[in-house]
Amino acid sequence: MPGLSGRMSVVIKSKISKLLDRAEDPAETLEYSYQKQIELLQNVKKGIADVVTSKKRLQLQEAKLREQVVKLDTQARTALAAGQEDLARTALERKNVAQTELQSLDTQIGQLEQQQEQLTASEQKLRAKIEQFRSRKEVIKAQYSAAEAQVRISEAASGVGEEMADVGLAMQRALDKTENMKARADAVQELEAAGTFDDLTQIGGGEDDIDRQLKQLSSSSEVESELAKMKAELGTGAPAGELGAGDAAAEQPAAAEQQAGAGGNGAPGQAS
Repeated sequence: MPGLSGRMSVVIKSKISKLLDRAEDPAETLEYSYQKQIELLQNVKKGIADVVTSKKRLQLQEAKLREQVVKLDTQARTALAAGQEDLARTALERKNVAQTELQSLDTQIGQLEQQQEQLTASEQKLRAKIEQFRSRKEVIKAQYSAAEAQVRISEAASGVGEEMADVGLAMQRALDKTENMKARADAVQELEAAGTFDDLTQIGGGEDDIDRQLKQLSSSSEVESELAKMKAELGTGAPAGELGAGDAAAEQPAAAEQQAGAGGNGAPGQAS
């Protein structure tokens, strides 16, 4: 599916571009560009040096050929003066070949000189451009550093930066936990004051509220039954010695209560 693959390619490229944009540091990019231009300038200088070297080599060959031309011309004249025309002709032929090579070398040397001049002019323009770029680079780096510092200060002051946002979230979580813990402590204290929680350190602390009510009711019934039994014994005139030590102790308040009741029964007639 060409459409799907093309869309995936666009999405992947956009994601990569976004990641690269976030990772890119303008200062590092400027320094890298400056270094590449310096390397280019060095290559231009190397090219100029190579051209000059080639020109010098051709000039040496040209000097040798000129010497050879002069030498062949002298030999041809000497041979011709000696009546050796064939030898003079051979010397002149060699002279002509050397002169042809000289013309070719002159052309090549001229081309190299022209190329050297072009490279030298390019090197001067590139050097000036690099110098301007270096000055501009330092200005841009300084402006970027100042802007970056201003953004960080503003973000720290307003709390919108990533780091400050993380700090704010951490503080908010700590505040929420503190409030929850305070609410929990207040709730526990309130329930403890209401008697909802049992004291687990006491024996039988596993009883619930119903168990306590039933136990209290049973205790009250036993007290009332014991009291009724004492009253019955006192009413039938049971010997005091038959009562236990605990019964004798409880007999005195019961007798006092009975006498008070008897006095009360006669009192209304007198009071009226």
